[in-house]
Amino acid sequence: MKVSNKFTFARLVFAPVFFVLYNLPIWINSKTLAFVSGCIMIPLLVIFELTDYWDGHYARKCNEVSDLGKLFDPFADVMLNLTVFVCAMTSFDSKMDSYMPFIVFILIMYREFSQNFLRMLAIRQGIAIAARKGGKVKTVFYIVSGFFMLTVESFIRLGLVELVKSNFGIDIESFYPQAKIVIQSLFVICLVLSYTSFIDYIKNFGSVFKDM
Repeated sequence: MKVSNKFTFARLVFAPVFFVLYNLPIWINSKTLAFVSGCIMIPLLVIFELTDYWDGHYARKCNEVSDLGKLFDPFADVMLNLTVFVCAMTSFDSKMDSYMPFIVFILIMYREFSQNFLRMLAIRQGIAIAARKGGKVKTVFYIVSGFFMLTVESFIRLGLVELVKSNFGIDIESFYPQAKIVIQSLFVICLVLSYTSFIDYIKNFGSVFKDM
């Protein structure tokens, strides 16, 4: 396997690992595992988000750009981003409940798989769909929203809610509704940007549907 594709493959493998890491403490209601996950979720995600840069860097450096890579890289991105988003529909603290509305996740998922289908059709016709400005902005918001959600969730899992309350008398739980509104607003922005960029892709590459 080419070096660039190894980085992409690592991102793809990490998606289910992250899903289990995030949800296992919830499934078995373990505060110990919640604390461990709270310590490592963000650093691990940072590393695997960086593989998106490394695979492109080595593909260009080692002249490994290929049709497979053009499909493999965005597919791995989609799997990782959707994994973070599906995790956002649960929280270790039942009082927080959910960060992402189910309907927002479903609509984003439909968009992402439709975009990948468009890429596959284009590749069959020898057309490489490069990331456009709207797609890049959308991806940035995906990442920012995911990390913001994980920051709040890690705060909960590390026991800092109880620590702040016991030492400073501040009830962090009373701010849960405001935190949810901010995070959900970010996810709604992600939804709007995802469809805005998809429309842009359709306008520029919609001709690939003519030969279907």
